[in-house]
Amino acid sequence: MSQSEIVVEGRNLTIGYQVGKKRTEVHSRLNFQLFRGELTCLLGANGAGKSTLLRTLAAAQPFLSGDLKLLGRDLSAYSERELSRTIGVVLTDRTQAGGLTVYELVALGRQPYTGFFGRLDKTDKQLVEHALQAVEIAHKARCYMAELSDGERQKVMIAKALVQECPLILLDEPTAFLDVVSRIEIMNLLHRLAIEEKRAILLSTHDIEQALVLSDRLWLLSSTGGLECGVTEDLILRNRMDTLFANHARIKFDLMHGGFSPEVSGEKSIVLKAEDEVLRHWAQNALNRHHYFCLDACASAQKLPLLDVQAPDMLLYTDENGQTTCYSTFEALLHDI
Repeated sequence: MSQSEIVVEGRNLTIGYQVGKKRTEVHSRLNFQLFRGELTCLLGANGAGKSTLLRTLAAAQPFLSGDLKLLGRDLSAYSERELSRTIGVVLTDRTQAGGLTVYELVALGRQPYTGFFGRLDKTDKQLVEHALQAVEIAHKARCYMAELSDGERQKVMIAKALVQECPLILLDEPTAFLDVVSRIEIMNLLHRLAIEEKRAILLSTHDIEQALVLSDRLWLLSSTGGLECGVTEDLILRNRMDTLFANHARIKFDLMHGGFSPEVSGEKSIVLKAEDEVLRHWAQNALNRHHYFCLDACASAQKLPLLDVQAPDMLLYTDENGQTTCYSTFEALLHDI
């Protein structure tokens, strides 16, 4: 991944709220960069301050101190019109524009250039068509928004942000209401658009599995540890993912499979043997759920039960007395042990 143009940079940034003389700091001493051509995911527990950070970057609320630059220029120096041409925002809320067609809603993204009356010239129309093609929704251009699925509506809102020609696009939980297929489609789409459209895209999400697969960089935000930024694999392999839920000792990050799960509270031990990695993973999943600690076959010298998973329908269970039983399903095995 080559070093790209810095679109946003924060240095010693303090974010929060100021009402009169009352100042409430949410985070201080934040340092970060967003690069053109990259997808960055902002991860954190509820209440960690993700929305506050996004609103600050979108210039929807002022920062309290520090430096925040957009394309090398102080964010506070931008006019409203300049901001509308530089920052695109896609929110979590379902759009209420059911009476507009897809084309009409995307065309509204050209308002920073067309003005109040919104007359589209040839260039504007070409940009709208390009955005519809880019998010793969052009075939729905004449459909009303009310006729679309949630996933299709989110694609339309992303297209609207694209036609603003903004180098920076911010998204707040863009997959929150979507089914698993739509979530994967949207995350794939955003990664592709960051590269092909040369945008810096930052989104907050709780969809950690897809974020780890598709994000070029991660921003890990915690209420106690602040913000940590880096290339996805660097943060994972430095065991930084566990900082996200440091207050929840029983929630652990699974380095092998890239997700969070409850810590195993094993009351019993069993030796687990399986040549196939997939079989081993799901056998261990079943045993952990039933409060077994799984040990490697090298521990078989101890007087412990052994499960040898040779196939999904060939589960050989040997008890402490050396008696072996063959099970054809996990349902039958778990019923007996």
